[in-house]
Amino acid sequence: MTRALTVSIDAMGGDAGPGIVVDALVRALQRHPQVQFLLHGDETQLHALVSKHPKLQGRVSVKHASGRVAMEDKPSHVLRRGRDTSMWHAIDSVKQGEADVAISAGNTGALMAVSMFGLGIVEGISRPAIATIWPTLKGQTIVLDVGANVEASDEQLVDFAVMGEAFAHVIFGLERPTVGILNVGSEEQKGNDAVKGAAQILRNSNLPMAFHGFVEGNDIAKGTVDVVVTDGFTGNIALKTAEGTARLIGAYMRQSLKRSVLGRIGAMVASGALKTLRRKLDPRANAGGIFLGLNGVVVKCHGGADAISFASAMDMAIDMAKANINVRITADRNAMRAAASQAAQA
Repeated sequence: MTRALTVSIDAMGGDAGPGIVVDALVRALQRHPQVQFLLHGDETQLHALVSKHPKLQGRVSVKHASGRVAMEDKPSHVLRRGRDTSMWHAIDSVKQGEADVAISAGNTGALMAVSMFGLGIVEGISRPAIATIWPTLKGQTIVLDVGANVEASDEQLVDFAVMGEAFAHVIFGLERPTVGILNVGSEEQKGNDAVKGAAQILRNSNLPMAFHGFVEGNDIAKGTVDVVVTDGFTGNIALKTAEGTARLIGAYMRQSLKRSVLGRIGAMVASGALKTLRRKLDPRANAGGIFLGLNGVVVKCHGGADAISFASAMDMAIDMAKANINVRITADRNAMRAAASQAAQA
């Protein structure tokens, strides 16, 4: 008998503690009634929280882990001494075949290090990257890397493009996603050597993507391309800036609508439209970042995630567990390397 799809969760990661995780499970089970969940952490605390929700009975298992990874812990320290932490156990469950995907709101650097150590990297990929789904005027865009690699060479940016193209294929159902490299301008002569080199490689590739060229920061929200490629330093700053801007706009709107009687009346009249706008501006709707390039599926949730954020990240984790993305990543990267080798010998 085939076991149900299982999500392995670092229940002690993040700033808010395991209570948020359990509340998120209640939400997730409403959308995914066939999925099983495996929680890692303090079993006494977790059993007490799970027992408060009858709907979780029989759907949630708990495995004890005596330690947790703190936000300030160095990845090297976690690799040496963190094997009895909830984060390590969550990744190990995927490695051992007990679960199909792991999710954590813990220390990003430590999670990447533990994931790479435990699961390994897809053949042909030099470095994993964190991808996120970004709301745009046209729908959604995938942006990567948003935090795993502070710097990236031209070859690594090409790897990110391949992984982003594969992600867009399995998540959005696009046969030839459009791909752009984030730059300070759209002109070919602009940018550093890494982005110029990556663009040259991608222009000459024969992958199932439509390479658009360079895109600028404002092109992300426009939805100019399906996949935006950048290094983790730039991508993380862009992501945090967009989230902060969304919160700022939401705060300005609330202040404006409460400022006068007419404003409050207008808010009542337009309540439906305002709810839709609030939902689109809410950063919690796309709270998960997936680690692409690993021999296994790992999703990183924001450290300050609430139950809505964590449940949203679970949605992404479950979708990715159902899609065999690594097969496409491996095939496309190997095909590109073979084509480059043939061109060099010609």
